[in-house]
Amino acid sequence: MSVLELRSVSRSYGQGASKVAALSDVSMAVEAGELVAVMGSSGSGKSTLLTIAGTLEEASEGEVLIDGVAVATLSLDGRAALRRRRVGYVFQDFNLLSGLTAVENVAIPLELDGQARTSAHAAAMAVLDKLGLTALAGRFPDELSGGERQRTAIARAVVGERRLLLADEPTGALDSLNGEAVLRLLRQACRDGVAGVFVTHDGRLASRADRIIYLRDGHIIDESPAMLGPESLLTNDPRP
Repeated sequence: MSVLELRSVSRSYGQGASKVAALSDVSMAVEAGELVAVMGSSGSGKSTLLTIAGTLEEASEGEVLIDGVAVATLSLDGRAALRRRRVGYVFQDFNLLSGLTAVENVAIPLELDGQARTSAHAAAMAVLDKLGLTALAGRFPDELSGGERQRTAIARAVVGERRLLLADEPTGALDSLNGEAVLRLLRQACRDGVAGVFVTHDGRLASRADRIIYLRDGHIIDESPAMLGPESLLTNDPRP
């Protein structure tokens, strides 16, 4: 069973002559352990695809399933619970809370879901350690570099029992070396059984995914295995 499945999904905005189709009849599936890159020019529907996949907005037509659960059948509270427990989202601008340390930022989704602070903190430390970020745990976001902030954001996105990791231009604000490091963390999460989807304009990074989906004007126009794959990632950088 696919972790994420979109079945003939369309999303339109506006009415009548001003109606704009952001996505049109998009179907795709992502398996556990798979990392999929989504490419396309600005306005092609990449970000809309992610927000619909992450239940942040509804499809106008079609079905979205996460772990076999049809999102449309859930109440608003049910969708919110699904996002907290199963879906991790990584933003280009990090979205870390400035008044919280790295470990507190990572723990907060678990605490919001009702987990005790002590156990949420322990789970956050475990994922930071797994991603080689233990030394950053007590630092505040403004004490971290851009790469460190994005790596912390990825830790927050995979903490707990997350099954789906969505990343919107996660390397867009980073230099090439930090971009490679971030992609290795996405790959590591997928090796642990998460299904990953990331949007990028960087063909070099997209080529290190398992599969690339190309969007144009809201349509999938092509889909192909990545040319290089995960083994091409740089291995001489000491960062995870």
